[in-house]
Amino acid sequence: MMSRKKFIKGSAILGASIAAPSFVFGQSGMYSHKKNRQVYRVLDADHTMVGTLPVMRAFAGNHNDYVSPFVFFDEFGPVDLKPGSTALKVPAHPHAGVVPTTYFLSGSGHHKDSLNYDFQIQTGEYMMFSSGRGAIHMEESGQKLKEEGGTIHGFQIWLNMPSAHKHDAPTTTVYRDDAMPLIVHKDYTGRVVLGELFGYKSTVKTFTPTFYYYLKLNKQARIDIPVDAEHNAFIYLVNGKLEVEGQHNIKPNQLVLYKRGENNINIYSEEGAEIFLLGGQPLNEVVFSYGPFVMNTEAEIIQCINDYNAGKMGNPDVVNM
Repeated sequence: MMSRKKFIKGSAILGASIAAPSFVFGQSGMYSHKKNRQVYRVLDADHTMVGTLPVMRAFAGNHNDYVSPFVFFDEFGPVDLKPGSTALKVPAHPHAGVVPTTYFLSGSGHHKDSLNYDFQIQTGEYMMFSSGRGAIHMEESGQKLKEEGGTIHGFQIWLNMPSAHKHDAPTTTVYRDDAMPLIVHKDYTGRVVLGELFGYKSTVKTFTPTFYYYLKLNKQARIDIPVDAEHNAFIYLVNGKLEVEGQHNIKPNQLVLYKRGENNINIYSEEGAEIFLLGGQPLNEVVFSYGPFVMNTEAEIIQCINDYNAGKMGNPDVVNM
């Protein structure tokens, strides 16, 4: 059995509608407009393992100036499981000061925590584990996958908590798909998990203005996506091909970080694409992170470690049962 200290040291974070064109690029499907967001940087996600679950990690505690209020982004799977297969599992582990969120594109998951929540989460549902001052949870592939087999594929993306809420009582919430409106357009479909897009508004509550869109673009789709000029925004390409500002051609498992300052993101896909577009109002607060703890001062991190070791966040052995 892994000790609490060993787990923390080996954990995820260590250390700190189509618009009228202005003109079209040559040999490109993109429109250029002075109010389009500029790309800051394109990053490649890295392959790693979390427990027995293979993931592609786009960022973990870094690039905060461009991804806040988010602090962590993992794509897990896709992995095909046969009926009766051993569950893919991330053993019981703590969190504090952060909201790990989970969204399944396919398959199902089992969540159990020290707050006495024990449930299955299905495709299209959205879970928020608001850890506040600290709690423990375990995650694994779901019972339906074990019984019937299938593909597990989803995303765990962490929302940072503002300093005023770091010490709130922890809680867990699952939102069904009716909380997250579906957009159906001739050029794309989309799910508004957080925030509002083209008049479709999610009922999921967040501490600060935040958006989280899942979009599937058809062939030859061009979309102008409105964003607040002062908010961060980034795109992760799941499948297909995507062209973004500056004639950047994006491949699957790449992350596009945008500069702030303009209120439109223009994207184009010649062959179709599946993307996540996230962002929101930057918290503009100092971030201290150590393993699964994301706080604002070193002293708070030390307190989290002490609280965990003293059992104040719960018993990982019980959560693992």
